[in-house]
Amino acid sequence: MSGPRPSRFFHLIALCLLPVTTGSCNKQQNAQPPEPPSVTASYPVTRQVMDWADYSGFLTSPDMANVVPRVSGLIVDASFREGSLVNKGDILFVIDDRPFKADVNSKQADVTRGQAQVDLTTATLHRMEKVRETKAISEEDYDTAKANLEQAQATLAAAKAALETAQLSLEWTRVTAPINGRVSRQMVQVGNMVNGGGGQSQSTLLTTIVQVDQLYCYVNIPERIATTFQKLAQVHGQPGHVNVPCYIQLEGETGFPHRGNIDFVDNRVDVNTGTVLIRGVMPNPNGVVNAGSFARMRIPGSAAYEAILIPDAAIGTEQSERYVLVLGPQNTVQARRVKLGELFGTMRAITEGIKPTDAVIVVGLQMARPGGKVNPQIVPISQADLEAIDKSIPATLPAATQPATAPATGPQS
Repeated sequence: MSGPRPSRFFHLIALCLLPVTTGSCNKQQNAQPPEPPSVTASYPVTRQVMDWADYSGFLTSPDMANVVPRVSGLIVDASFREGSLVNKGDILFVIDDRPFKADVNSKQADVTRGQAQVDLTTATLHRMEKVRETKAISEEDYDTAKANLEQAQATLAAAKAALETAQLSLEWTRVTAPINGRVSRQMVQVGNMVNGGGGQSQSTLLTTIVQVDQLYCYVNIPERIATTFQKLAQVHGQPGHVNVPCYIQLEGETGFPHRGNIDFVDNRVDVNTGTVLIRGVMPNPNGVVNAGSFARMRIPGSAAYEAILIPDAAIGTEQSERYVLVLGPQNTVQARRVKLGELFGTMRAITEGIKPTDAVIVVGLQMARPGGKVNPQIVPISQADLEAIDKSIPATLPAATQPATAPATGPQS
């Protein structure tokens, strides 16, 4: 009596599951394949660019002068403003000139006296020459008169030299700026005695002046970079003279707004650091930048070359490899391994792996899969990205080329 019951039980379960199974099969038959994901793609642009390298350094003045008196005396005036710009020849200090004027007057009197003596001995010699042939005077008297004239002339020359020295000392009571530049603080106040004429070590230091119309920026570059830079310097410069453009950034600045020229490369590699010292000259016409400031200098690392650039955001990473996704036939996604160049703004130079006619997926990388299809929207590189490229290319380079001509839409299916 128990045998038929299990059979009827399983039959009833089968009847109950039949509608469910039939409905599931119908749903699978009616399901549609998913739509390809939407992505945004852009064609690369080409620009003439140059690789650059940035290094930290410091600014220094090409010339500095210690202002010291050349004569000793009492300071009676100091008319300059501390920290101001001065020109060569501007009067900075005045030393009491009364003793020097008196000395000039005394030396002038010596010159007048010497001139009178020369005139007297000259007249005496001329009179003797007239009567010499008549034997009215002896040869000894004539020789004495001639010697007296020569002695008077020598005395006059010495008096004139002494007068010139006295006049120079009087002129030096006006202590002037020896160079153009920014003057430091006043180290000696009015009313103090100063020493001069005894050399730099013994003379009183009054102030200092540093040249500021241009500044030097010294940086050390690695030896491996120096070899490339030396070749580039030979292209831009002349034998014995380097003239390579550089750009300088000061503390708190964005970009490298100060253009200069590299005019010096050291003749040896520092064995302790493995670097080579180079110097850039930065114009500073208004004197607003002070010597001693820290700076960064951007120097060229290559000659100008034509580069293919894409947004840096379009580059993916797989372990140590870099790749981009491009649109293939029938909007099929293809992965391309690429070699990266320098970054110019937000755009990355691609040295190998793609062509200007390859549409690179920029937005939607997470949804695109190599071998799968996508629904692409082709958009040009944004104006902001193009402006970032142009800002990173120095004006000294030839004008940037126009982007490569590309189709208005992507490959058609």
